[in-house]
Amino acid sequence: MWRAAVLALAAAVLPAAQAQERVEFDSLDVAAGKPVRLLGHWFAAPMPNADSPALVLLHGCGGPYARSGQLDERMRSYAALLNARGAHALVLDSLTPRGEKELCTQKVGTRGVTQANRRLDALAALAWLSRRSGVDPQRLGLLGWSNGGSTVLAAINTRHPAVAAASVKPAFAVAFYPGCEAELQRGFTTRTPLLMLVGEADDWTPAAPCHELARVAAGPKPVIEAYAGAYHGFDSRAPVRLRRDVPNGVAPGQGVHVGGDPEAREASRERLSKFLAEH
Repeated sequence: MWRAAVLALAAAVLPAAQAQERVEFDSLDVAAGKPVRLLGHWFAAPMPNADSPALVLLHGCGGPYARSGQLDERMRSYAALLNARGAHALVLDSLTPRGEKELCTQKVGTRGVTQANRRLDALAALAWLSRRSGVDPQRLGLLGWSNGGSTVLAAINTRHPAVAAASVKPAFAVAFYPGCEAELQRGFTTRTPLLMLVGEADDWTPAAPCHELARVAAGPKPVIEAYAGAYHGFDSRAPVRLRRDVPNGVAPGQGVHVGGDPEAREASRERLSKFLAEH
């Protein structure tokens, strides 16, 4: 449980500009005989004299950056939200170190960065956090969106040998509109409390496999919150649009809908805050 004093920070005004530190560390993933050197952006909680919770933020297939080259609004907004609640945030970049800018327009099965790569990145990030000064290693979490949400599922599924063998375990995990098919087909066993937040109208990563995964999972039963009429990316402020450049989804080749839903955005943030308070 998070301390009451920390939870009281939830009402704080989020800063317009946040202090961040660029960090680097090795992935558990190896390429050409060497560990992939990962890039992260560290947002420290405003409690330097106490060990605080820390979360790894895992971007979607578009990467963590806006067109300006700066971290996008979603990453900055959630880092600020977590900081306001007394938690550290580490935004992890799995694409740039591997020479990729985005995966969204690449067909599944041909992508240059796979879930196997990203799963090893997430495990390495948890280990890095556990050694970081000011971090409580017993309160580490994963938070991901879309492809990053799928990474969350893969990084807590103990049917993956690397996950089962990991010395640092997340205490909780949250996945926004993940693709659930792969872990559902593999079989899902976990020791980590999981919250999934999905849109019922999502035609990119559909909600149905996530409902089924929550039903059949072994271990702590995942909690799933679904929002009627909400599309992929419902927690953004952007209007809904059809992305014809995405070859994947429920109807491959016909595009997918992406965009925000104000009610789902606010409801999902409230549910996220409640889940964090419980863990």
